Amino acid sequence: MPARPRWTIALIVAAALTLGCGALPEPATPDDTAPQPGNAPTTARESDGAMTVEEFREDAGGAVNQAEAYWSGVFKASGVAFTPVRTITPYRDAGDLACGREPIPADNAVYCPAGDFIAYDADWAVVAFRKIGDAFVYYLLGHEYAHAVQARLGIEHRYGIDHELQADCMAGAYLGDSVRADQLRLADGDLAEFRRGLLAVGDPEGQPWFAPESHGTVVQRTDAFFAGYDKSLDACDLS
Repeated sequence: MPARPRWTIALIVAAALTLGCGALPEPATPDDTAPQPGNAPTTARESDGAMTVEEFREDAGGAVNQAEAYWSGVFKASGVAFTPVRTITPYRDAGDLACGREPIPADNAVYCPAGDFIAYDADWAVVAFRKIGDAFVYYLLGHEYAHAVQARLGIEHRYGIDHELQADCMAGAYLGDSVRADQLRLADGDLAEFRRGLLAVGDPEGQPWFAPESHGTVVQRTDAFFAGYDKSLDACDLS
């Protein structure tokens, strides 16, 4: 049975509840918001308050670069070759891209194992960037990159929520380890932005934990992320 994408359904709910009806960014084409791994900085910018599409693009590129460098180092230390994610692809509307035969919905971010790519709704991501802060971009792309690493390691779980919480932990580990290694500098307020981002992506109250689309409550996702951030990959049960 081919691997299927895990839609970030919780983010769709968050877009409605947290981002509200704020004005959309200026129209952005995929080229406007695509991360540029070859040119983007590998460290976060010194200050927050970024609002432009170009600043989003820089942060998205930096997040991809840092995740790629981090996981390459982890694999190398274990004596295993690492293949970076094939491409990072922004899109505008539901159905612009497909993972295998499944159209990717709007207001979303996803790792697609069938094509080995990460895709995100560009307009939605820029709105989240403006509402929550630039640190959210590092979390969002770090979470999806963690799914790519799970695929490379052959990790699966019986319940989707376990897969998602592990990816949150791995995203926290990549960020925490990168900060401790002085490969990423967090600006004042970035940790608070991580918490606000996690508050936005928790499952809605009453959603069954065993539902295929469940990612975890706000408390579960926050605990998983900061366990990885504080304790590195030892907290993420990758064995």
